[in-house]
Amino acid sequence: MLEILYQDDALIAINKPHGLLVHRSSMAANAHEYAVQFLRDQIGQFVYPAHRLDRKTSGVLLFALTKEDLRSIRVQFDEQLMNKTYWAILRGWSPESGLIDYALTNDKGKLQDAKTTFKTLQYTEVNLPFGQHHTSRYSWVEAKPQTGRMHQLRKHFAHIMHPIIGDRPYGCNKQNKLFLEKWGMTNMLLHAQKITFSHPRNNKTISLEASPHAEFKRMLETLHFDTSDL
Repeated sequence: MLEILYQDDALIAINKPHGLLVHRSSMAANAHEYAVQFLRDQIGQFVYPAHRLDRKTSGVLLFALTKEDLRSIRVQFDEQLMNKTYWAILRGWSPESGLIDYALTNDKGKLQDAKTTFKTLQYTEVNLPFGQHHTSRYSWVEAKPQTGRMHQLRKHFAHIMHPIIGDRPYGCNKQNKLFLEKWGMTNMLLHAQKITFSHPRNNKTISLEASPHAEFKRMLETLHFDTSDL
């Protein structure tokens, strides 16, 4: 059963697990399970995804229940009126905060502006030698994409040399191998933690939060981040 975060006559939102596609995609032809299918069967009616999350990304995923509501809510995405917050665990100690303003090329070869603001929530240093370093350092960050480009956060954090742990192909293969061999971890540690928007029917502000799934929590604890507020 999918975890439902919110539901009314117009919208429904779930906490999407890692590894689940939103809908059928030619880029993952081997997949046979989709959030659209599961949610439709779970609630007994058609649903229309209002946006996308990568297969590897967990967290808040919003659907409309009618085509009219879908058109209305997508305007907010298109006009960048959605306030989206993500959590990620990065390699190394990232800056305390910053703006990543780095244009990205889409799948049609077109260069598009892309901006992400972020702040570091916590730093950790693990007694685990790696390469030339006697310890391993990681950062838990909160990121807010100001634009909605494909794989934006993944590409942006790789650009500033603090890739997301578990990310392929933009991440650090050596770190990914370390996490697999040391802790049996294969997930990408990126989570859509919160989304805030205006309801398509009454303009009421809706703010939805999704708790990180078990594997994300396990890695926060394994790396000795303070999770007492989760």
